[in-house]
Formats: sequence, C-alpha cells, structure tokens
Amino acid sequence: MQIVERIAEFHAELSALRRDLHAHPELRFEELRTSELVASRLAEWGIPAHRGIGGTGVVGVVEGTGQASTGTGSRRPAIGLRADMDALPITERNTFPHASKHPGRMHACGHDGHVAMLLGAARHLARHRDFDGIVYLIFQPAEEGGGGAREMIRDGLFERFPMDAVFGLHNWPGLPAGEFAVRAGPVMGSSNEFRITVRGRGAHAAMPHEGADPVPVACQIVQGLQTIITRNKRPVDSAVLSVTMIQAGEATNIVPDTATIQGTVRTFTTEAIDLIERRMREIAAHTARAFDCEARTDFVRSYPPTINHAAEAAFCRDVLHELVGADRVHEFEPTMGAEDFAYFLQEKPGCYLVIGNGEGTHRMSGHGDGPCTLHNPNYDFNDEILPVGAAYWVRLAERWFAASRANN
Repeated sequence: MQIVERIAEFHAELSALRRDLHAHPELRFEELRTSELVASRLAEWGIPAHRGIGGTGVVGVVEGTGQASTGTGSRRPAIGLRADMDALPITERNTFPHASKHPGRMHACGHDGHVAMLLGAARHLARHRDFDGIVYLIFQPAEEGGGGAREMIRDGLFERFPMDAVFGLHNWPGLPAGEFAVRAGPVMGSSNEFRITVRGRGAHAAMPHEGADPVPVACQIVQGLQTIITRNKRPVDSAVLSVTMIQAGEATNIVPDTATIQGTVRTFTTEAIDLIERRMREIAAHTARAFDCEARTDFVRSYPPTINHAAEAAFCRDVLHELVGADRVHEFEPTMGAEDFAYFLQEKPGCYLVIGNGEGTHRMSGHGDGPCTLHNPNYDFNDEILPVGAAYWVRLAERWFAASRANN
C-alpha cells in the first residue's frame, strides 16, 4: 500500500476536485467545462493533453523515462486507462454543499469519481516516470447512451495513440468500499432497443367489425415475444427481453389505427442478439398478418456486450492481490447493465472491473432519503476510495511495463 500512502498526500485535493465536478455535471457530448478542467490539470503536471477526440474527449500522454528494449523498429509498450466524464439527465435529491447546481443534470453514476481517480494517477505518474512505456489517459465523453467510446475510436484514438491494451474501472455500490471485483469473459450485457408499430384500421368502438383493431394484436405480439426467450434461445444463453411501453388510442369510443410496443433486449453474445432480432421481426409480422394488420419492427443495437480478455483479467487480478490483498478481490457477477467500454474491448485486449463504493453510509448530512445506488437521485461517490482507485491505476501501469520488459 506504499503507493496509496504517496497518493494520499493529495487525497484532500482529489476530493475537492471530485466534488467540484459533482456540482457541475454535464451531459453527453456537452462536457466542455469538465474537459477543460481535465486538460488544465494535466498541463499543470506537465502532461500533454489532446482535446476534441470523439467530440469532447481528452487524451493525456505520460511517457516513462525508462528505455525498454522492444526490438529494432518497434514502438515502446503502451496502455490506455479510461475514465468516463458525462453525467445523467436526473434531478438530484441531495442537498449537501456539492450537490448539482443544475436541475435535471446529476453525476448519478460516479463518473465524477472516475475522473478524479484517473487524475490522481496522472499526477503520480507524472512525478514518478521511472517506468518503461507510455500511459495514455483516456477521458471519455458520452458513456451514458452516446457511445463516446465508439466516437473516440472513429476519431482515430487507437491510430493516434497506439496501445497494447486498454483498461476500465467503475465504482460499484453495495461492494465494500475499496474492495474490487473482476472476472474474465462477459461482464456487462449488450444494450438494444426495439419499437414495433402495429397498423390496423380505425373504427367506431361500437362497430369494431368495420376496422382492424391493432390493440389485441399488440397484446398477442407481446405474449409471443416471450417465447423467444423460453423456446427459441438456448437455456444456457443469458438474455432479457423486456417490453416496457405499450401505447395506443386517444379516446374510449374509438378503435385506433396504430399501437406501438417498445422495450429493450440485453444479451451477453452477438449470436443471441441476432436470434432475438430475427424472431422478433417474424413474430410481429406474422401475428399482425393473421389479424388483417401490418407490423413494422425497428431494432436498434446500441452497446455490444462487454467481454473481458482472459489474460488481461488475470493480470488485473494479480495487481489487485498485491494492492489490497486476495481477500478483498472478488469474482464479479455479470450484469445485464450495458457499458460502452465494450467498444474498446472489441478493438484491443483489456479488462473492465469494479471498485466498491460501499453501502452509502459515507454520504454527508443533506443526502436524499433513497438508496446510494447507480442512476439514483440520492447517489454520491465515496471519496474515501479515490486514493485506492488511483493507486490501482498506477500499480497496473508499473506492473504492465515491468512485465513487458521481462518478456523482451
């Protein structure tokens, strides 16, 4: 824990920075103040900052002073460490001093803490450059539904900053503060949205035989969709299909022309997404046709599943064992929540893991009455874990480059 002690010297500064970010949340692709703060801090510590990547993204470059032998014509080993920056469109219920100053915007997922932890690591790495390689500090915009990782990749992230692997860290309420959880393979589900529009023929509700009522057709389709999960998908493949919205009609005495069904699909594999989308389209179309209606299915694939690479997950586990002890490192239970770090893992080896945020007892006077869970208006990041998360980033980088040197 020696690194934690060194980083603890500026724990108070990191806490103040984190609370400043919390008080000034910015939504996806609007992180102008946040990116300015990040870039200015990096420049203050002598770290070149590249701005405007993927919109409002920032990449800092920390070069070690060691001279690793990588062979003739080879580049130095390099890794990427990522923190997401955006807030959520939620009105905060907390009233403590650092609560959001902007109604309708809130750091309800801890991205303020993620930025602060990576900045803490950046400051330490800039002061102690005795490692053989390059650390790319990726401050990513628009994780919350905007696909900021995808946009950074499209903007040439990996071409401009060639790296061997990329790593992500997220806080996790309910896990004891400062403990970690990691696993190889799928850790987060894919995120997909669908909208099925059933078109019939409107009529007077007293004379329904003169029209084609889309409402019972929509009900039949909803029932049919559930058979995809129970009868088409392999029982050993995890997937969720949730219908969350049904809309139809404007008056009680009118058979409407249309009815719409909307919802989400979550899976851990692309193959399962392919199956579910195909069967949804077939069930909707054929069911509607059977009742003299038509159905159009719009299926939008948002985030792919987040799948950790085995070697990198094992490496991270070893780093964590050294940092906090094996008894404080747990096996992560996969969740159907989605994470756009998945795009990075499709391009590069890497690992996404979580750090415990505790049960919420860290919240100061003035917090809301609800739970301290992600995407909740009563949430607040636990400042006590800032040096632990920053230390993990530092130890990960040092161990990675030491291993690269040993293998050359």
